[in-house]
Amino acid sequence: MASITSDSLPSPTRTGIGRAGHLVEFRAFWRQFFAKAFSPYRPELHYMRGPGPACRAKQAASRRRTA
Repeated sequence: MASITSDSLPSPTRTGIGRAGHLVEFRAFWRQFFAKAFSPYRPELHYMRGPGPACRAKQAASRRRTA
């Protein structure tokens, strides 16, 4: 799951950034937002959660053969 953080923007009077600087920051924020929010990589889908039904079926079959 993507996490989104927000930072307060510095005042333009302190940094000397004009209108173009705000546009660059605005575009950078949205580019980063869409990259994180709509990323196709979802690691939780690749983690193993334990043995599944095929493993249980194999174990049950091997127990029947030995018993």
